[in-house]
Amino acid sequence: STLKSVYGYETGAYENFTHRTQNTKGVFKLDWNISQVHKLSFLYNFLDASRDLPANPSAIGRRGPDFLTLQYANAGYRINNKLNGGILELNSNFNGRYANKLQIGYTQFRDARDPFSTPFPTISIRKDGIRSIIAGHEPFSINNTLSQNVTQITDNFNIYAGKHTVTLGGSFEKFTFDNSFNLGYYAGVFAPDYESVAAFVAAAKTDDFKKSVDAAKATFSAGKWALAQTEVGQLGFYAQDEIAVTPRLIVTAGLKVDMPMYFNTQQRIQENIDRNGGEKGTYQPNNQYYNENGTPVKLNSLTLPSTAPLFSPRVGFNYDLTGDGSQKLRGGTGIFTGRFPFVWIGNQVANPSFFFYCTTSPDFKFPQVWKSSLGYDRKFSNGWTASVDVLYNKDINAMIVRNYGLRPPTGVLKDPSNRPIYKPTDRAVNAFGGATDAYVFTNTSIGYTFNTSVQVQKTFRKGLSVSGSYNFLDAQDASSLSAEISSDAYARNPAYGNVNQAVAGPSYYGNRHRFVGSFSKRFTYGRGGMATTIAAVAEYAEGNRFSFTYGGDINNDGSFDNDLLFIPTASQVGQMTFAGNTAEQSVQRAGLERYIQQDTYLSANRGKVAGKFASTTPWLSTFDVRVLQEFRIKNQHNIQLSLDVLNFGNLLNSNWGVRQIASYTGLAQPLGINSVDPATGTVTYSFDESQKNTFFNDTQLLSRWRMQLGLRYSF
Repeated sequence: STLKSVYGYETGAYENFTHRTQNTKGVFKLDWNISQVHKLSFLYNFLDASRDLPANPSAIGRRGPDFLTLQYANAGYRINNKLNGGILELNSNFNGRYANKLQIGYTQFRDARDPFSTPFPTISIRKDGIRSIIAGHEPFSINNTLSQNVTQITDNFNIYAGKHTVTLGGSFEKFTFDNSFNLGYYAGVFAPDYESVAAFVAAAKTDDFKKSVDAAKATFSAGKWALAQTEVGQLGFYAQDEIAVTPRLIVTAGLKVDMPMYFNTQQRIQENIDRNGGEKGTYQPNNQYYNENGTPVKLNSLTLPSTAPLFSPRVGFNYDLTGDGSQKLRGGTGIFTGRFPFVWIGNQVANPSFFFYCTTSPDFKFPQVWKSSLGYDRKFSNGWTASVDVLYNKDINAMIVRNYGLRPPTGVLKDPSNRPIYKPTDRAVNAFGGATDAYVFTNTSIGYTFNTSVQVQKTFRKGLSVSGSYNFLDAQDASSLSAEISSDAYARNPAYGNVNQAVAGPSYYGNRHRFVGSFSKRFTYGRGGMATTIAAVAEYAEGNRFSFTYGGDINNDGSFDNDLLFIPTASQVGQMTFAGNTAEQSVQRAGLERYIQQDTYLSANRGKVAGKFASTTPWLSTFDVRVLQEFRIKNQHNIQLSLDVLNFGNLLNSNWGVRQIASYTGLAQPLGINSVDPATGTVTYSFDESQKNTFFNDTQLLSRWRMQLGLRYSF
C-alpha cells in the first residue's frame, strides 16, 4: 500500500497468480537422391516460446519463493526464446570403398526478457535474518537480451579396407554472442536488505528512495544499455580405426585434437576497457590479487585462456564371447574434451572493472575427463536379456570459480566450531583503498564419478514387453552449481575454511539409487486395422542432494549462501546469542533445538560442521502412463491418437507423486546470521521458529499430474 500510494507502483498479487508457458515449434526435412553416389538432405527447425518465471531464487542471495520467502507477482519476468536453424548434409558413397559425410549448420538464438515490473528498485526485506519478502524489479531482467549465432561444419571421411574401417575427420564450431546484461542499473540490487517491513516503509518515504525510483525511470528512458560481444569457437581434428581383429573381436582406437579459438574477443575486451576510461578509469590491472594458496598474482583482462591443442586419445573393444551373439563383453577408456559455459568469457569481456572483476586464469583449459567403461550383455534362451555396465570418470580439467580478492583467512570465530573467518586485512584492495573482488575461472583435477547399472528386459509374444533397471551413482566434485554470473558460481559453492581451496564433496547432480521399470502391451483387432497400446514407466529414486548453510555471511568472504552450518549440541544451543530480548532469544533457542532434533542428518552430526551436499531429500516416485490408438486405412494411411499422463499417481490421489524438498537452490538455510563482529569474532543469530520441518512439498510441475494429447497422420 505504501508503494501504491506514494509512487503509484503495482507490486502485483502475493498469491493466486498464474505463470504460463507456451511454445510453437516445427521441423521441415527434405531428402534428395541426387545420384547413386550422392544424397542430399536439408533440415530446418524453429521455436517460438515463452515462459513466466518468478524472480531468480538464489542469485545474489536467497530470494525464494519458498516456505520462508514470499515474492510478489511483479518481481518475476517472462523469458522469450526464438530459434531458427538449418543443417545441410551431403552423404557420398564411392563404390563401397570410400564414404564421406559433410554437414553444415547454422542456428540463430534470440532470447529476451520481459519483466512484469515497471522500472523500479529491487526490494528485499528480511525477517529473522533471512529474506522474507521480495518485491520491485527483477534485477537480472533489466533490458536482458542475448543474440547467439552458431556455425557448425563437420566432415567425416571413411575408408573401408579389409579388416579396417578408418575415419578421418574435422569439425569447426563458431559462436558469436551479443549479450546485454544490466545487473545493478536500478537501485537496491547490491544495497543492504531492509531488516523489517517497518524499516522498509520508513525508507520508502525518504528522499533517497524517491531518487532511486526517479533514477530507474530515467535510466530506462535513456536506453543506454551494456553490451558484451564475444566470439569463441573450437577447431577439432580426429582419426579413428575400427579393426576387426577376429570375427568375434572388434577394437577401436582413435585420437582427437581440439583447439580453442577466441577470434576478436580480445578486441571486444579492449573496447569495454576504453569505454570505462582505460587504466585511468575502473580498469586496474596492477591491483594485487591472491590465488587459492595466497600467492600474489596480477590479473589482466586482455589475457585469454590458452589456445594450446588438447589431445584426447581413446580405445575401445567389443568381444563376442560365444560367437553367436548371446554373450558380449565391451568397454573402453579414453580422454574426452568438452565445452564450458561461454558466457564466462562474456563475463570477462563485460566486466574489466575493479568493483566486479571477472576473468579467466591464463592456463584455464576446456573441461577434460578420463572415462573408462566395462559392460556385459547376455541373451538367455527363454528370451530374457540382461546388461551390466560399470563406468568410472576422473576429472582432469574440471571447472571452479575462485575469488582472488581473498587471501587465506587469518581470523577465528569465537564459537565451538572455531571457524576460520576473513579479516579486513585478508582482502585485496583497489587503487582507491577499498576492498575488491576478482572472480577467476580456473581448473581443478578433483572429482570423479562411479556409476554401475543392471538392466533386464524381455519381449513376449502378442506384443508384451517388460524391463527393469537399477542404477547406483557415487559422484564427487569440487564445484557443482553452475551459474551464468561468475560471482554466483563462486558464492553458491558450499565451503568451510579457505573458500578458494578445491574440496571434494558429493555432487549436487544425480540420484545415488534409482530404480526404473516399464511395460508395454499392444492389442490388435479389427483384422489388423486397429491397435491399442498401453504403456507405463515407473521410477523410484533416492532424493536430491542439498547442503545446510547459514542464511548470511558468517565468515566475511562476501557470500551470503556458501557457509556450511555448524550443528550445535544442545548445550551449545543454550550458549548461542540470538537477536531480540531475553524472551525472544529463548523462543528462538527452543525452536532451533526442535528443528535439529526432527532432522535425521542434523541430529546425528551434532558438534560437527555439515558436509557439502551431504544431505538428501526423501525418496521420490513417478508413474507415467501412455495409451496409443492406431487406425489403419487402406494399408497406406495410418492415424495415431495418443494420451500421455505424467505423474499418473497424482491424478488418482493428490498426495501421491508429490516431491519433498528442503530448498529450490540446493542450499537449505534454517539459521540466519544477524550480525558478525569481525574484531571480536562474536555472532548474533536469528531463527524463524515457524520452521518445524526440514522438508516441504515441491509445488512445481514435477509434483503435479500433466496430460498431453497427440495426433499423428502417416501416409
